[in-house]
Amino acid sequence: MSATMNALAAQAVTAAEPLLPWAQNGGSAEKACAPGEPSIACRIVWNVSNDDFTRFYRTWLDGPLNTTVTIVITLAIALLLRNIAHRMITRVTLRMAESTMSEKVRERSRTAFEGSPALLSQRRAQRARTLGSVLRSICSIVIMGTAAFSCLGVIGLNLTPVLASATVIGMAVGFGAQNIVKDFLAGLFMLLEDQYGVGDFIDVGTAKGTVEAVTLRVTRMRDVNGVVWYVPNGEIKKVGNESQNWGRTVLDIPVDITEDIEKVKEILQNTADALASDPHWDDLVLEEPSVWGVQELAGNALVIRVVLKTAPGKQGDVARELRERVKVAFDEAGVTVATPTAPA
Repeated sequence: MSATMNALAAQAVTAAEPLLPWAQNGGSAEKACAPGEPSIACRIVWNVSNDDFTRFYRTWLDGPLNTTVTIVITLAIALLLRNIAHRMITRVTLRMAESTMSEKVRERSRTAFEGSPALLSQRRAQRARTLGSVLRSICSIVIMGTAAFSCLGVIGLNLTPVLASATVIGMAVGFGAQNIVKDFLAGLFMLLEDQYGVGDFIDVGTAKGTVEAVTLRVTRMRDVNGVVWYVPNGEIKKVGNESQNWGRTVLDIPVDITEDIEKVKEILQNTADALASDPHWDDLVLEEPSVWGVQELAGNALVIRVVLKTAPGKQGDVARELRERVKVAFDEAGVTVATPTAPA
């Protein structure tokens, strides 16, 4: 880029030289700035000065000033490009953070977007901020690194040993900090794939709880007992997310083995249907409840399974409410709840 600019400027100065007074007197920049090809700065000095001063300038000032001007122009262009890239990235990430789904999309994908609008907005904003920060850092490193190497080349520094040293140092740092690099890469892919976000209830094996913050290096989550867990992203081999798309409440109800199975199934179905049609709960139950039937024969108990498809993360709330209603319905119908006997 700098070579192209220098060539264009040199052509412009050369084209103007025949019209200037010193050229008409038989002089030339090539003679005044000898030895070597005249620089742009030396040509300009020759065109506004005389041969004696031009020779002095060529001997003592041309090299340092030309180098300084080239470095300043290179850094100015690099800063301009970096600012433009940062503005574009910021604009895109802000649009991501502030974007909203149309009502048609929301209705078509109802199960996928249940939850507090404020929580969804917070999750989207944090994901956009993190990705924006990563992209801005990458742009800064690439652009300013290229500019720095260009400036070193202009100064005349031999870049081969510098690059060799940087490679060795980079390998040493990368080997020593491989866990940190692993955490960052895992966090980056996790954000890009939107595996989980703020407000999701996840199980990472070593911990289980609600996500409070997600960074490139670590995930912070709080379990049901209030304990805060900091899990490095590189240590998360697999993650179970109970808050994406939809959930399922699976309730196994043990009753005395002498009870009428069809009667118990009818009570369970009616109770679950009443819960699903309740105005306070119909937003959380996404489909009609289903009684799957006898799940297990355990000693003196019949275990009958009831299943409800729920909004994500609401399985526990629906299960607790259904248990209470089943207890009331069983008491009214005289159905005895049994304790399953473990096999010998």
